[in-house]
Amino acid sequence: MKDNFFVSFSPHILGKKSTPKLMWRVFFSLIPAGLLGVIIFGLKALWIILLSIITAILTEGLIQGLAKRRITILDGSAALTGLLLAYNLPSTVPFWIPVIGSFFAIAIAKQAFGGLGRNIFNPALAARAFLMACWPFYMTRFSLPFSVDAKTQATVLTLIKDGKISHFSEISLNYLDLFLGFRGGCIGEVAVLALLLGAIYLLYQRIILLHIPLSFMGSLATLSWIFDKQGFFKGDILFSLFSGGLILGVFFMATDYVTSPLTKKGKIIFGLGCGVLTFVIRRFGGYPEGVSYSILIMNAFSSLIDKLIRVKRYGEKKTT
Repeated sequence: MKDNFFVSFSPHILGKKSTPKLMWRVFFSLIPAGLLGVIIFGLKALWIILLSIITAILTEGLIQGLAKRRITILDGSAALTGLLLAYNLPSTVPFWIPVIGSFFAIAIAKQAFGGLGRNIFNPALAARAFLMACWPFYMTRFSLPFSVDAKTQATVLTLIKDGKISHFSEISLNYLDLFLGFRGGCIGEVAVLALLLGAIYLLYQRIILLHIPLSFMGSLATLSWIFDKQGFFKGDILFSLFSGGLILGVFFMATDYVTSPLTKKGKIIFGLGCGVLTFVIRRFGGYPEGVSYSILIMNAFSSLIDKLIRVKRYGEKKTT
């Protein structure tokens, strides 16, 4: 009798955590940040979030149907991709931006590689990079917090990058404003407090580990402190951590299971690389923020890191 065995893509890990449980727990851990984003930037932010999520789910179902694959739109992965993309968008973008972005994230960055588990790059970040390259005007206009007259302003990182201010306090902001989200930025990245609460939940559930976040933030904070524009060892560590989309990227995108290394040592190397690249882009690059690009670049090295930091096979003897 001939037996047929089907071997799935690695990693082959047996556990009680299923894909839907993981995806939906991450999804719901991000809801507080989205609610605060809607409160801070208005109801248009809610429509952008909904459009992004719905488009991602519909695109996934359409492509899987056309390819005659099993429909998996209820596993939460498409919804999470749409949510993360929306959180990386300003509240001022026209409604077609999240639609095109979510379609790109699912169709090109995910399903073109074969679907969940086979994509090389984080789909939401790949879509954000695509939108930034195609429509930078819309992607770099940010609404002021609680603005009722559609006023826009560049982010604090942009103002500092352009030399218009030397410290964020020059535009009447303090650390509490940065922590609570009372500043210009993308919908889901400004509410640091809400993001940290979601991250604590994921850490408690052991859905994510601290290896990538600590090495990412530690390397960025250290380099930002040492190599500041004002001189050596004069950098503002808290500002480097609370500004831009660092907290969103560190805990919710850099820790993506598919596009980050498997081993603990590999995760540390991955996080260090992300932190160094973020600093280099912020300090010397053309963009004021480098979190998204640093994660995408390190995604490309994730498989190589896994090969270098090889997991010992069961029964394999240690070599000297």
